[in-house]
Amino acid sequence: MLLPGSLGTARDGGVFFLHGGDEYRKSAAARELVERYADPATADFNVDRIEGSNTTVERLASVIATPPMMAPWRVVYVKEAEALAASPRARQVVLDAAGGPPEGLVLILQATIPPRSRAKFYKDLAKIATAVEFKSVSADEAPGWLVSWAGEELGVTVEIEAARALAGAAGTELGVLTQEVRKLAEMVGEGAVVDVDAVRKGGVRLPRQDRWAWFDLVGSRRIPDALRSLPVLLEQGESVVRLVVGLSTQLLRIGVAIEGGMPAVRPVLPPHQRFLARRVVGQARRWTRAELADAVRGLRRLDRLLKASAIPGEVLMEEWLLGLTVRGRERSA
Repeated sequence: MLLPGSLGTARDGGVFFLHGGDEYRKSAAARELVERYADPATADFNVDRIEGSNTTVERLASVIATPPMMAPWRVVYVKEAEALAASPRARQVVLDAAGGPPEGLVLILQATIPPRSRAKFYKDLAKIATAVEFKSVSADEAPGWLVSWAGEELGVTVEIEAARALAGAAGTELGVLTQEVRKLAEMVGEGAVVDVDAVRKGGVRLPRQDRWAWFDLVGSRRIPDALRSLPVLLEQGESVVRLVVGLSTQLLRIGVAIEGGMPAVRPVLPPHQRFLARRVVGQARRWTRAELADAVRGLRRLDRLLKASAIPGEVLMEEWLLGLTVRGRERSA
């Protein structure tokens, strides 16, 4: 895994505060930091792994204050560091270490901050430690992230359609998805591409229709196909509310492409989705500014009706799609 930002360039030890909702990337970053600083020959003496919910302030203070033995660094890796926030003494030990780390100390604090927490401890720690937030990767971002991760971490090419199929079948938990890709990479062999057929041969039960391919149907104005596929998506457990969110993103990206083409699209895509820019620009050629504006207004109306009307969401979505069909016929006439 390629460490982000300040973690990737840090070489001087000190205190690292890793937090956020993505447990996979957070844990992977912590492990990589341990490997970077720990001397394998002296790891038994210089690496301490602690669970914040199962330690005492005395032990925490002791391991932090202990200098490295026969190595440049002493690594203290604390999981569940959010448990330390409940103790004023533990908080002070951590903040003192972050404010003036003992020579040779690498303290890695891995935490999941409780939702809506306003604890001053976390804000203070983020200011004086090397802090990185690992935000949860959304369902719509997971396939693109997986494609980028496979290339960077494994040197394996995973086609976006295969990544989407995997996410549709296995969910968007990154730990599960990366395990599946590792298995598929071994199956196809060195230099081969992981495509949808490989995913199918790997024993993954694919959905009949994945949500991302459906967004592409709408983006490409293949509205009859999108109408036929909508019941399939909903039968698989998809919700109209989530589809509206995904369509909003799709249409806004198309709008950017209409206005500025490829140079405008790439910067607005997350780094792990920039390879999709060409696809977005291709879809933009199928829309006029007026048509896209009408579609966005209609989607906003659909969203309001979902919240205030008793009309089934599927009916509202079908109405919106049929409206796109009518406008497309008017343009062709």
